[in-house]
Amino acid sequence: MNRPRRRQAAALGTGALLASTLAFAAPASAASSSLSSASSTALVVNARWGGHCTYDRLVVDLRGRVPAVTVTPVPKLVYDGSGKPVPLAGRYFLEIRLNPAAGHDDAGRNVYHGPKVLKIYLPKLKGVALTGDYEGYVTLSAAFDTKPAFTSFKLHGPERFVLDIAHRNVC
Repeated sequence: MNRPRRRQAAALGTGALLASTLAFAAPASAASSSLSSASSTALVVNARWGGHCTYDRLVVDLRGRVPAVTVTPVPKLVYDGSGKPVPLAGRYFLEIRLNPAAGHDDAGRNVYHGPKVLKIYLPKLKGVALTGDYEGYVTLSAAFDTKPAFTSFKLHGPERFVLDIAHRNVC
């Protein structure tokens, strides 16, 4: 082997050895935990709404797969953790809870860009609020003047959770 080829072979060998050493230096648990948390925790990025002839619709936009969602009637709206009342008027309320989900990324930066608390003037839906983002749960709440009859479902491409609230035909 001539001298330039030996140097090239030695350089390649050294580079391969260095790369394999660096790969083993990173803890496997750090690599796997960041992958698993990124793939298993949905990021809640927005909440939006719209009025239709026979229903109002609330849509929760997500990055990642739609997690388990529970929709529960509650007697009043409070913020998770503090228990402070949510300033939305209404006589009936729904709590929408997503898990596992977050409104922030792993670095703690907010990824949720929807309303924090907002009055809405639709036939049924009167307000929406982000009431919790803590320990893998994101909670949104909705306010109504009359008892809501609702259905919910998941849509994909893009990922979102949909809540439809029925009302009489207004068209």
